[in-house]
Amino acid sequence: MNIENQTKSILIDGVWRDIEERTETIYNPATLEPITKVAYGGRQEADEAIQAAAKAIPSWSEMTGRERSGILYKASELMNEDAERLGEILTLEQGKPLSEAIGEVKGAAAFLLWYAEEASRGYGEWIPPSNKSKRLLVIPKPIGVVGAITPWNFPSSMITRKIAPALAAGCTVVLKPAPETPLSAIEIMKILQRAGLPDGVVNLVTGDAEEIGKAMLENKDVRLITFTGSTAVGKYLMQESAKHVKKLSLELGGHAPSIVFEDADIEKAATLVLGSKFRNNGQTCICTNRLYVHESIAEAFTTKLTEKVNELKIGSGLEEDTQLGPLINKKAAEKVHAHLEDAVNKGAEVVCGGAPWDGDLKGYFYEPTILSNVTNDMMIMSEETFGPIIPIQTFNDEDDVIRAANDSDYGLAAYIFTENTNRAIRTSEKLDYGIVGVNDVFPATPEAPFGGIKQSGIGKEGGHHGMSEFLEEKFVSIGID
Repeated sequence: MNIENQTKSILIDGVWRDIEERTETIYNPATLEPITKVAYGGRQEADEAIQAAAKAIPSWSEMTGRERSGILYKASELMNEDAERLGEILTLEQGKPLSEAIGEVKGAAAFLLWYAEEASRGYGEWIPPSNKSKRLLVIPKPIGVVGAITPWNFPSSMITRKIAPALAAGCTVVLKPAPETPLSAIEIMKILQRAGLPDGVVNLVTGDAEEIGKAMLENKDVRLITFTGSTAVGKYLMQESAKHVKKLSLELGGHAPSIVFEDADIEKAATLVLGSKFRNNGQTCICTNRLYVHESIAEAFTTKLTEKVNELKIGSGLEEDTQLGPLINKKAAEKVHAHLEDAVNKGAEVVCGGAPWDGDLKGYFYEPTILSNVTNDMMIMSEETFGPIIPIQTFNDEDDVIRAANDSDYGLAAYIFTENTNRAIRTSEKLDYGIVGVNDVFPATPEAPFGGIKQSGIGKEGGHHGMSEFLEEKFVSIGID
């Protein structure tokens, strides 16, 4: 697929802009070849986008939920109709296998569809008064202008997961996509325009992450910032947002444990762990980071998992049978290798993989890797790897493994594999995580809340809970005769 230069990549008040003297090149992470150039916006463009979003608030928020719903429905339809082309663009800029990319695009469309349905359901409340001369109402109101900052690992679905509930609630948005993957964001903006979204309701600024972020933090018109990314950046946003008491919705780092109990279906559990760890080449916030396997089945399970890992095909995401694409950049590859070297130097054994992939592509590829004899002093057991390495520890006591799983600053997702219903309920209640999958490693869905606890973030995305993040409750007390 050839993509012409997208220098008109900044959308403000319905008008696409370029900045001829300031551009950045977007590269294919599989080949390191340039794909296109986009405009490199900064503080001025961000401030203008915020101004446009603030100007659009009155008319957009006063529309009925049904009117906003119609636009989101149309956008969802257009996105599904164009899923294959959008998937190819996503794979070119991010690297994941085309089948995963198309699946992500359809998932992004599903968030538009869900919040099209939720747009008419911003219910208020009538409170029975204790005083006969009063009537008490609670009215939901859109919070206002939203600053949305999205990551590179899911450059399509992370956008609609944030902007769809914001739009459904009656908010307007300024979007800053990840600098590595702006092309999917550009296409989504074009779809929203085609669906009839009024000018200024959603604005896009590609470019300088620090300057655009500062504009969102310092401009009083931005009432909420929604962000997916590292815990370190999340903490910075919390600190700076305090100056204007902005509301935050943060989906931050994770370090997901997976626990395979002795009564698990070994074949099923190995297949699911494989899907969890190696989807998007391990570059997901909810993928398995630590694997605990009961000692009575550890050998059989490791053998089965190793067989499956050794069958994975590495290559360009545009090749039909590719299962593992590249890591996003050199820094990511260096982190993965540093985690491996640290583990091996401290006594871990490489069961399979364990090195950069020696293929015919120039991108940052790494062999899918399993480590055994892993100990808790290794970086990989506490730091998010964001790559295709899975460390295995054994256990023999349920309470001990739950304590080990909970021994983390993160609290995003955790997984249990068991065929015992009592154990599934008991252990899922004990795990200190915002999301728990029981024999399920793909828990994210538009109709359910997604979010972590502890240092994995605050707020929820998905379900009716996701729209409530963008609404404020106004209490109205009416005195009557």
